[in-house]
Amino acid sequence: MPFAMRCERARMAVGGGPFLTRDLPTIRYLTGFSGSNGALLLSDESATLITDGRYRDQAESETTDVAVVIERDAVAAILALNLQSISVDPQLTVDQVDRLRQANVVVHMADHALRDLRAVKDEWEIEVLARACDITARGLEVVVQSASAGDSEVQLARRLEWIFAELGADDRAFPTIVASGPNSAIPHHEPTARCLQQGDLLVIDCGAKVAGYHADMTRTFVVGTPPHAWQREIHDVVRLAQQAAIDAAVPGVGACVVDDAARSVISEAGYGDEFTHGTGHGVGLQIHEPPMVLATSADSISAGSPITVEPGIYLPGRGGVRIEDTVVVGGAARVLTSASRDLIVVG
Repeated sequence: MPFAMRCERARMAVGGGPFLTRDLPTIRYLTGFSGSNGALLLSDESATLITDGRYRDQAESETTDVAVVIERDAVAAILALNLQSISVDPQLTVDQVDRLRQANVVVHMADHALRDLRAVKDEWEIEVLARACDITARGLEVVVQSASAGDSEVQLARRLEWIFAELGADDRAFPTIVASGPNSAIPHHEPTARCLQQGDLLVIDCGAKVAGYHADMTRTFVVGTPPHAWQREIHDVVRLAQQAAIDAAVPGVGACVVDDAARSVISEAGYGDEFTHGTGHGVGLQIHEPPMVLATSADSISAGSPITVEPGIYLPGRGGVRIEDTVVVGGAARVLTSASRDLIVVG
């Protein structure tokens, strides 16, 4: 793993000198440490991981060329080094920053200094993310082949997450969304005991996690019967909008341009008010990370950045459609979630 190279890039991003982060995904990216408590001090020549006794052995086994300090109080460990100045990221609390300053340490706030560092993935990261996406697509295919009217939303969600594990995932990337009938018009619906009914739209938003990397995919189905004309219509519009956004996602483009590509298709079809969220976001060691693909986003999208593209139309009380893929931006976008985007009848 290229942790030493990543640390060197991080040093350049923060401008040199001691830098302290408590952002766990960034710590994992720079060192490999995956524990739930940690702080990382980067100096010009070394990296020091500060964690507590629960993670002593784990820290030693997961990291290479990183000094490990066992101390639950990260600020106390920093003060013991007698540093004159330090840059810190926004993960430190106000109290922690005050303690450093009260000890006469000059503290520089390095807001989002590493914000763009993780947005572009290396080959190893893309490969792991591709594995997570493959498991996601295969798991969803297995579940929908057996789904039918009478199954509850929560049963399908738990069944899918179990299949992710059987296929080799470490965990789910986020709580699975299974939304049926009128619930499919709620973008972040939490699965309930509601049972699928004939003619329902069924939205499943899911992802597997592999080695810390999050997949994200959504497909919409119809339960038991051929789709009604209105269901087919909004599905066709969303599919066109998604493809327009994927086509627009080229290196260097503004994220807002990608959002507009999807939003324009939906608005021109008369459903602009029913597309109620952004078009997508970056994915990696977090399920939501830069770049944010929103109408108001100032982010740009770089080659090698995985993003989701997930437009939707939601008709309250009737149902909704969302189609989402994880794609890697390049000369031509590489779609990692390869399941069919057709409006498939299940059950």
